[in-house]
Amino acid sequence: MARRFGRGFSKRKAESLKNINYKNTELLLRFITERGKILPRRFSGVSAKDQRALSRAIRRARNLGMLPFVGE
Repeated sequence: MARRFGRGFSKRKAESLKNINYKNTELLLRFITERGKILPRRFSGVSAKDQRALSRAIRRARNLGMLPFVGE
């Protein structure tokens, strides 16, 4: 079972998180495991504020059918 454990994001990638939106599924897919779980903050390396925004956006996208609830 392959896992994606990262060392965090660079400043440039963190700046791209300023526009966290449920419509941006490409960005949100980077923060979901293969099983469909939201990556914890210690693995994704984002701030607490950005983690809350990511979780909110992922939940909204799931409810609208833009992201799967479970992995493939």
